[in-house]
Formats: sequence, C-alpha cells, structure tokens
Amino acid sequence: MNNEQESQEIYRPSAEVIAQANVKSYEEMARWAERDLEGFWAAQAEQFTWFQRWNKVLDDSNKPFYRWFTGAKTNIVYNCLDRHLTTWRRNKLALIWEGENGDLRTFSYHALHREVCRFANVLRSMGVRKGDRVTIYMGRVPELPIAMLACAKIGAIHSVVYGGFSVEALHGRIEDSQSNVCITCDGSFMNGKIVELKRIMDEALKRSPTVEHVIVFKRTGHDVPMEQGRDYWWHELMALPITRAAPGSNRNDTEILDAEDPLFMLYTSGTTGKPKAILHTHGGYTVGVGTTLRAVFDLKEEDRWWCAADPGWITGHSYIVYGPLLLGATSFMYEGAPTYPYPNRWWSMVEKYGINVLYCAPTAIRGLMRFGEAWPNRHDLSSLRLLGTVGEPINPEAWRWYYRVIGRERCPIMDTWWQTETGMFMITPLPVMDLKPGSATRPFPGVQADVVDEQGQPVAPGEEGYLVLKTPWPAMLRTIYRDPDRYVQQYWSKYPGMYFTGDSARKDKDGYFWIIGRVDDVIKVSGYRLGTAEIESALVSHPAVAEAAAIGLPHEVKGNAIHAYVILKAGQEPSDALAETLKAHVGHELGPIARPEKITFVPQLPKTRSGKIMRRVLRARALGLPEGDVTTLEE
Repeated sequence: MNNEQESQEIYRPSAEVIAQANVKSYEEMARWAERDLEGFWAAQAEQFTWFQRWNKVLDDSNKPFYRWFTGAKTNIVYNCLDRHLTTWRRNKLALIWEGENGDLRTFSYHALHREVCRFANVLRSMGVRKGDRVTIYMGRVPELPIAMLACAKIGAIHSVVYGGFSVEALHGRIEDSQSNVCITCDGSFMNGKIVELKRIMDEALKRSPTVEHVIVFKRTGHDVPMEQGRDYWWHELMALPITRAAPGSNRNDTEILDAEDPLFMLYTSGTTGKPKAILHTHGGYTVGVGTTLRAVFDLKEEDRWWCAADPGWITGHSYIVYGPLLLGATSFMYEGAPTYPYPNRWWSMVEKYGINVLYCAPTAIRGLMRFGEAWPNRHDLSSLRLLGTVGEPINPEAWRWYYRVIGRERCPIMDTWWQTETGMFMITPLPVMDLKPGSATRPFPGVQADVVDEQGQPVAPGEEGYLVLKTPWPAMLRTIYRDPDRYVQQYWSKYPGMYFTGDSARKDKDGYFWIIGRVDDVIKVSGYRLGTAEIESALVSHPAVAEAAAIGLPHEVKGNAIHAYVILKAGQEPSDALAETLKAHVGHELGPIARPEKITFVPQLPKTRSGKIMRRVLRARALGLPEGDVTTLEE
C-alpha cells in the first residue's frame, strides 16, 4: 500500500465514544498548549497534590538539562496512594493479579498502601535512605510494584531489571547503579516453567561488592540457596514488628521531596555501547504520565485497565504502576505468557475480569494472530471499549485484525509512540480522533514533533526523515545517570535545540506521523533508503505470514540486498514456491526495489523481552560475525 493510500484509509470514532471522552477536542487542547505551553502544563499539574507549589513551571536556563516545577515539593507515592485513602477510593480495588497457574490476589488502595508502608519500613531498617539505589529483579508479581512504590516513598531510587535478563545484564546494571540492596524472587513462572531468578542474582552478585542485602520473595517455593547474613525472606521481614508504625509515630510518612529529586533509573540497551541509565524525577513524571493516561485511554472510575507489559520496562513503570494509581484506577496484572496453556489465555481473562481497556505490543498481537480467529471468538469480549498498542510501529494488517477480531469494530486503537527516555506518550491518538491503521497520528498536546532532513530542515509531506522533538515536556529524562556528557551527545548534539529520537518517520498531508523504525534499521538498496518496518509490514500483509524481519546484507551490485526471515501462520507450509510468491508480493506492495533477494522460513525470531526484533543479531549470524551483547534476548 503506498503512502497516498495509507493516508486515505480512515476509521472514525462512534458518537458514543465521542460523547463519553474525557477530552472532547484534540484541536482545542493542542491550540491551548501551543498558545501557552507553561500555562497548559501548570493546569495539568493542578490535578495532583503538592506539599509546596512551584515557583517556575519550566526552567530552561541550563539547556538541555531542563527542570520542571522548580521549587515544588511532592512525592509520586503520596499522589498514587496516600491521597486516595481520605476518599471513597480507600476500599476500591487498586490491583487485580492472576498468576500463570491461576492464583488470584487483589489489593484495595488501603491494602496496597499498608503493604507499601510495611516494605518501606523494611528498607529503612536496612539503612536505605533518600538517594540510595535499589535494584529490583523480579517476576510479574504484586510485590514488584510494592517494592517500586516503597523505594519512591522513602526517596530511594529504584532500578528495575527485567526478570529474565541474564547474569551479565543484571551484574552490569547493579554495578553501574552502585546498589547496596537488591530485591528478587526465588523464581517466577513463564510458560509453565520456573525462571531461576535467585540463582541468576547469586551469580551476578559474585562480582558486585556494593550489595549488602538481598530480599527474596517466595513465589515458586522451590529450593534456592540463601546466604547467611546477606539474604532475607520477604515474608519473614514483613512479619517483624519494624513494619508496623506505632500510634503517633512518623514511620508511615511519605518523604517530602523536591519535584526534581530522582524517582527511578531504567536502563536501555542501545545497539552499541553499554546500556544507558535513563533518570526520571518525581514532579514532571507525575504530571506527564497522569495527564497522558487520562486523556489517551480515557480512564473512568469504573474501568478495569490492563497494560499487558512488564513492570521491568518503561511501559510497565508508567502505565502499570504509576499512571493508573495516580488516577485512582483499577489495574489488572498477569504473571505469565499470553499463550499458556492455550492461545486464548488473554481473551479468557478479558472475559473473566471484565477488562475495559487493553494495551499491549504489536508483537503480541501478531503472535496471537497466528492461531486464527477461533480462539478469541469463543470469548465474550464485549466489556472492551478501547484498545492500545506500544513498543514498535504496528503494521496495518495487524491493526485491522486487532480492530475487527478483538475490538469487534467498536473499539478505537490508541497506537502510541514514545520511549524510555520520554517517560510518557508523545505521538498518539485521542479517542475522539480519526484513525489511520499504522499511524501514531498526531503529537500529544504540548508536544512539538517534526520530521527533518540531515540539515535539520522539515521535509515535505510523505518524505522520510528523522523524527525530532522541538520542545521540552514534563516527563522527559533529566540525564543519563553518572554520564551527563553522553546525555548531551546522544540526544541533543545532532540537531542543536532539538531532541533527536533516533527514529525515522514521515508525516502525511494531514499531519499524521508514520513511524518507520530506528534509524539504524534502514537498508540502503541501490541508493534507495528502505525502512525494515515497511518491508516487514508488506510481508505480514500476505495471508500466509504471521511475522517477519528484514535485514540488509552486502551485495556487489546494489550495495545491500534485502534478506527476510518469515514465521508462517498455523497451517501454512514453507516452500520455494511460497518464497517466490512472497518476494513478488513485497515487490507489488512497495515497488521492485524492495523485492527481497532471499526469504528464509524460521520458527522464531531473536527478540528482546519487550518484543522488539533484534535485527543486528540476524545480520551478525548471516555474516558469521560475533553477535555482541545478547543479554536482552528472550531466548
């Protein structure tokens, strides 16, 4: 499908969706933010509680080290938990959790607050103070958000490492953060197997002299080694008298922090170099995350919200843990794999718990598409009213399937573009907007984005270029922990005054953004630049294909030739004839220049645990080169 066709395919929201939307007009909200950026964000900040108001909304005196709500005193945990306890929400469900084996646990706002206070006192008793770093390496259990919130409550900085990263990845992150307390599980369940989290932690700590204490939550109950004097069971610590505040004491108090005090650091693994510790702060992050969740996913008091990510990624930080609690919402969390024990696990839980809003990754949608429509069709999905995607551009074919089969053509899809670095949605629809399959639509009000050429000049509509952000935003990263020079070099040096996202994109005549992918995921064939996402999208639009990855390999005539790796849908058989059919299909969709040189059928693709395809690993394997850092690989 060419650019012109893409920009013509439009899905309009129903009158019912428009009538109940929290934001009635995107244009009005965007004009307000354009007219008065600081006034706009100050008004959004009013929905939260501040111990002391700011004296300046945006301090840009030391660019690019921007500061938001300077002079203000707050704590995100006060806004997530404490303030709800004086309202009817005290007894509202904050969290519903289902384990992979069917376990069910629920927490009201009162109960969640109690657990967070108790664990905060455990951390205090271990000497954790404001500014200390705590590494959290756990499965998807309620104790993970409890640990995050307890750190934030006392002003400690949490560093969550995805539960399943390798020894090397975990060790590097503990070492860089200089944590002296780590929190883990004996193990976690995934696809019916135990992930050995405690043993991985033990290996990582053999070379981490800063760590004094390890707290272990018992999830699986299988035997794990416990080192005397260093390792402690979560449940034993939580039963001690230290966790309960005496009447009149201040042991349950939430630390009063500066708006710019660090909240958390989260490592991103770029394609080269060591992982970067992205630092976020209490005040601006609160405003950005709470505002975007309310406007984009239109959350209502009675909604049940399910962000199917992992708290170990930025999506989980912003929209499993902090965002929903800031709004006093009811959040659902699931421990295990989407297809365990059968490919209807997600759809059965949507039906069982009456989920209203589902937010997940395109890679999960494509994975579930492989199993056909019969699995979702056996479930009542009528509780759903909004859908969302995150993590990578969604190809139009998967978008239409999600809209038609899961949303039953009733549920607008909020296709969100943002990053670990941005902290919040940056380019995204609102429910009242017209949608185009595969487009992230327009910048969120208050965000100025553009597509520019090598010289930083805006490109014409339909032309590909570099995606940049032209104004600061509240939830933005403040720096790279212990490496401010890298922060400036990586994000602010290519185009002075503009934040360089590292993504390529194009903008159509209606101002809708089409994210193509990482700049380093571009293949140059005979002088033409082709985005891997476009080639993969063309392949997936063929009815036989479930998922695809494209890479460029050296070619003596063209410079590079396209090699594609394809996972077929259930019931499809690989053959030379099908490979030729797929090559022709891509040529028809994108033009002869994009026709793959070779197609290889594979059972799976190398992916990070957040679902992003690691094309550099495919390239290294094809060329017989070292694969580099593969600590973030799922397999």
